[in-house]
Amino acid sequence: MTSSSSSGALEAVERILNRGGESGDVLRQVVTALHELTGAWVAVAFDSEPGPSSGGETPADHQRHPIVRQGRTVAELWTGAEADPALCAHVAVIVSPYVPR
Repeated sequence: MTSSSSSGALEAVERILNRGGESGDVLRQVVTALHELTGAWVAVAFDSEPGPSSGGETPADHQRHPIVRQGRTVAELWTGAEADPALCAHVAVIVSPYVPR
């Protein structure tokens, strides 16, 4: 996570999480912030179906980062292939409390 867009995106996500709120709203805000600050397509997927997303079709070449809660994968953070994988993996960890079981 060395690029300035990754640092800015992480800071924005952390601010959203610190404000808290209803889980669906928080996840939508995180998806929007990641999309706006990285330019990548972003979604949170439940049962292999995208939930909150940055819009548009799921790119054929996309990253999947598991969101693990209490030892089991409850969702995945999907991003376009161009997104910083270290940033995305970290965000998948820190958003886990906001993903329903």
